[in-house]
Amino acid sequence: MQALVAGMWGGVAGASLVVGALMGIYARVPQKIIGLIMAIGAGVLISSVSFELMEEAFRVGGFDAAAIGLLLGAFVFFAADWIVNRLGAQHRKRSKDDMQAKHGEGGSASALVIGALLDGIPESLAIGIGLLQGGKVSAVMVAAVFMSNIPESLSAAAGMKKAGRSTRYILTLWTMVMIASALAAAAGYIFLAGASGNTTGAISAFAAGAILTMLASTMMPEAYDEGGAAVGLVTAIGFLIAFVLSKMEG
Repeated sequence: MQALVAGMWGGVAGASLVVGALMGIYARVPQKIIGLIMAIGAGVLISSVSFELMEEAFRVGGFDAAAIGLLLGAFVFFAADWIVNRLGAQHRKRSKDDMQAKHGEGGSASALVIGALLDGIPESLAIGIGLLQGGKVSAVMVAAVFMSNIPESLSAAAGMKKAGRSTRYILTLWTMVMIASALAAAAGYIFLAGASGNTTGAISAFAAGAILTMLASTMMPEAYDEGGAAVGLVTAIGFLIAFVLSKMEG
């Protein structure tokens, strides 16, 4: 039953991929606004990584599990991100028109989906782990994942539309990614149920390392590129909001 709850909340967080795709198909959202949305999501994710994932990893697994998990997650994401970038998804979180055209070319659509899965699975996994460790899903983590997904699918969907992909094709693609996010959240609960504190702590830190590396290598640079200097302030505001909410949850 709890696995279904984890999957449901993973699906709720992943639903923003479909929302972003609809915006990319039908709306003209200014790049600056997208950059600011990305910055808020980045701030919330940083706070969630610091005060939920790593704090819990240390509590249940100690320094060794937290440190090894974090570094391993960072390395695995770095290596996988390098491969995905080589396939043509290096600008998957960018929404400028010249990048949108590139997003929709040839085989890059599949690379974008792989990139979205790469970005989203550690986040969804963290949702399932949070339910396992604390007995309830973190609303802060769900909100962070929801916000971080929107610019990615928005920019990719706009590029796919320009390249001549049908609306049905685009929405089906992002719906599949949303389902994969829900399954990842459920898997985070199912496969770690009954695991030792060291294992759960290491996996929690693994997700934290992957998320931090994603933020530094894709989300934050492209938020700044699109939103300008204001993203620093907005990121700090997002961090503060998440910090307050996490303490209220606790």
